[in-house]
Amino acid sequence: MGDCEVNDRPAARVVCVDGRGRVLLMCWHDAVSGRTLWEPPGGGIDPGETPLEAARRELAEETGLPGGAVLDRWVPVRREFTWLGVRYAKTERFYLARFGGTPEVDPGALTTEEDSAYRGSGWFSPEEMAALPDPLEPPDLLSVVSRLTLLG
Repeated sequence: MGDCEVNDRPAARVVCVDGRGRVLLMCWHDAVSGRTLWEPPGGGIDPGETPLEAARRELAEETGLPGGAVLDRWVPVRREFTWLGVRYAKTERFYLARFGGTPEVDPGALTTEEDSAYRGSGWFSPEEMAALPDPLEPPDLLSVVSRLTLLG
């Protein structure tokens, strides 16, 4: 596979933890591979944007939750995955956001591509995350969550 097929656009994600210690996951369906996966909200960093600004913007766009909830606390996560026929290989920052209760998720500003791939969202305990029928992305998400929550 040639280098030109690998996308390393920087991105940031947000691990949202509710008052019961559950994590918010978004469900996406890849129409090219037929694969469905669960991952924390987030996405690409725009030119001129810091990773923290991108994490806050993406959280608001994908979930309707306040971007200001994202703390300046993150862990680097190496990711390698294929989405819509494009291979991604990069290190992303995963930020932490904490919520007192369990806020309603209302994706307000999905792109056309995201809208056709979006299958819903949910708040999951670590046990429920481990039992999901579709893969978590990244596969070591449970350890990412523990590393982040141990930070604060």
